[in-house]
Amino acid sequence: MGKFWYKMEYKYGKYAIRNLPLILIICYGIGYVIELTMPELAGFLTLNPYYILKGQIWRLVSWVLIPPESFSFLTIIVLYFYYSIGKDLENTWGAFRFNVYMISGVLFTILGSFVLYGIAKVQFADVIEAYGAETVFTNMATVSRLTESGAAEHVLLPAVWFAGISTYYINLALLLAFAATYPDVRFYLMGLLPIRAKILGILYGVMVAYEFILGTMASRIIILASLLNFIIFFFTTRGYARVSPSEIKRKQEYKKKVREAKRMGNETTYQGRTVITRHKCAICGRTELDDENLEFRYCSKCEGNYEYCSDHLYTHEHVRKIVPGKTPPFEEK
Repeated sequence: MGKFWYKMEYKYGKYAIRNLPLILIICYGIGYVIELTMPELAGFLTLNPYYILKGQIWRLVSWVLIPPESFSFLTIIVLYFYYSIGKDLENTWGAFRFNVYMISGVLFTILGSFVLYGIAKVQFADVIEAYGAETVFTNMATVSRLTESGAAEHVLLPAVWFAGISTYYINLALLLAFAATYPDVRFYLMGLLPIRAKILGILYGVMVAYEFILGTMASRIIILASLLNFIIFFFTTRGYARVSPSEIKRKQEYKKKVREAKRMGNETTYQGRTVITRHKCAICGRTELDDENLEFRYCSKCEGNYEYCSDHLYTHEHVRKIVPGKTPPFEEK
């Protein structure tokens, strides 16, 4: 999976949307303005597959404007919180992978809504026959239907299912991703109570599990679809370690050492004077002057003349050069 992501980023990374967290927050802001000033317009933005199949294709995108929760005095703080953690993840993963994560959450939710639509057509076939599909999928009300035993029951029409779809669980997936990437970062609830990101992630995970177990069939499908990006990205991708903060820090330190070694060449300071050595490790900078028992070898897999001591010959990261338009170095020709 690591090579797969590398290939995808190499080919399509230039199309990534930059500063996506800010764009999402702006969308939420527009949604709150619509909710407060033109609440009747919100009905034309929901993710309702019935309307989409009737030609209202803008709903595939416009539902992202629907705020995850009602406006309150804490809304600005919450929006800034989501923006900050989203920006941190974008800086850590890179714009392309952050785009894939967030956009896949949106696409999975859309897919979940159509799955729900198909289930509703089967489950409410008798009601659709009696009242018509438009009534069933556009009116948020209850109707009377007969059970298998012949008794009458009142059921809630599936139009309510789709009216409740928002970006709430997509934002929750963003928080879970941050907790998995930065488990030891501390948040301060109300500015006073410190709590680690991993603890907050566990608490929200338990809360979602509770909602999933006790929720309706419709809510379970939406929860699963909205969080599917988190499940796939972090539990089926072995390359997760490549985007962890510790791994990124290690790579940055490694690149710094390589740059310093290349700049210095085989020039080093020994007993207060500058001398030219025969060997010098590209990682640690040690030479034969540091230890006469050290062995040095050139790496045949690195592109360039990189020499390593015996401690780093088999543990270093191979140096690769990527030329735009050329085949990535890991691909077999």
